[in-house]
Amino acid sequence: MKASNPLWNDKLQGKIRDDWAKEIEEFETMMELRREGKLDEKLFAETRLRRGAYGQRYDNGLRHDGEAQKELTYDTQKNTKGPNTIWDAPGMQRIKIPYGGMNAEQLELMADLAEEYSDGIAHITTRQDFQLHYIEIDDTPALHRRLAAAGITTREACGNSVRNITACPYAGVCADEGFDVTPYAHALTHFLLGHPDVQDFGRKFKPAFSGCWQHACGLTNLHDLGFVAKKRTDGGKEQIGFDMYVGGGLGAVPYQAKLLAEFVPPEEMLPLSQAVARIFARYGEKQIRSRARLKFLLKDWGIEKFREEVFAERKVLPHDERWTSFLKDIPQFKETPKQPAGDSIEETDDPEYGRWVQTNIRKQKQDGYVTVTVALPLGDITPRQLRDLADIVRKYTNDTIRTTVEQNFVIRWVSKSDLSALYQDLKTAQLAQTEAGHVMDIVACPGTDTCKL
Repeated sequence: MKASNPLWNDKLQGKIRDDWAKEIEEFETMMELRREGKLDEKLFAETRLRRGAYGQRYDNGLRHDGEAQKELTYDTQKNTKGPNTIWDAPGMQRIKIPYGGMNAEQLELMADLAEEYSDGIAHITTRQDFQLHYIEIDDTPALHRRLAAAGITTREACGNSVRNITACPYAGVCADEGFDVTPYAHALTHFLLGHPDVQDFGRKFKPAFSGCWQHACGLTNLHDLGFVAKKRTDGGKEQIGFDMYVGGGLGAVPYQAKLLAEFVPPEEMLPLSQAVARIFARYGEKQIRSRARLKFLLKDWGIEKFREEVFAERKVLPHDERWTSFLKDIPQFKETPKQPAGDSIEETDDPEYGRWVQTNIRKQKQDGYVTVTVALPLGDITPRQLRDLADIVRKYTNDTIRTTVEQNFVIRWVSKSDLSALYQDLKTAQLAQTEAGHVMDIVACPGTDTCKL
């Protein structure tokens, strides 16, 4: 059923959100218009990028082997899917995983997609996304539908848009956090997804959440928009809020984010983010791509002027009931363990197990539970390993697994009593590599051997 888009369309009827289904249908229509030469190639390129469908190296149909430039065996008579980009040349599909949160069913789906459409390898990125390489453009609607039926979208995974919203993978289980940022990252994801105010950026826009300042898990000071959870007591009543940062970024010209507002209440998180997006869309660079990030607008204006413009914009924003409706279910959000808490971590004579406990285990603030890091070499994982991991997640937890910005997985809410057995299961799946977070746990671009750059 790999390449049969109509078959997947029929099979998944009623299992996909109406708005997501409509978006995929519109993308399929634009693909057909491009095939017929009725849609400009630059416009189609921007469209497919906003669906997370990239080009790859050699997609111009030419390859230099060190001695001479040679043509590849692509059908060059077909329309291009972008300037100098041949339709038949395989590309890369980026898949958004907000705050890295996944369940066992989604892991198994990712295994199927990597096996059926890609080269048998799934990559985790430094934005907690998945990437699949060597994807045929004609297969993307079926792939998008299968993802959407499992609650995953590829919309705005690339392009001049709001990219995947990342968050600390230890949110909710870290002893140092102000509070669990998970449901707030979820709310901002779905509020900004497809929002009309985030469709006219000059470049990408990256938000992130962190539960504390003590650990660098969220990397909020390196993002266009960053939220750090805080608690305070006012008049004997505990309050929660966010320190809100703007204008961070890496690249050739790195900048640390600046404090926009201190202790923003949750009900102001979404409208203030919308105001920042509108200012960036209105005043951010559009012509010179290398200067089209928010950090350069902050450099030109300074934080005081930027803050003034954002809060003036906030005052004139038309009221949107979603500012609070997206937050109404947050008090009910709660992760729970599957197994009873354990008294202690079992010791064994296996030195590899001992080292793994030292480097890959992190205590949770909940007594008797730990979080396990599954270290992936270069962020790569095979379909078989994904399925094995899904079985492990079901066996020991209530689907509490997340990707990390270090291109690993963390399995949360593991009872201390289960740790030795879980290690053996990971070892059988060849997923028990030690040194998580250490010098041997290397972070690398998952497109190193396919990127056009």
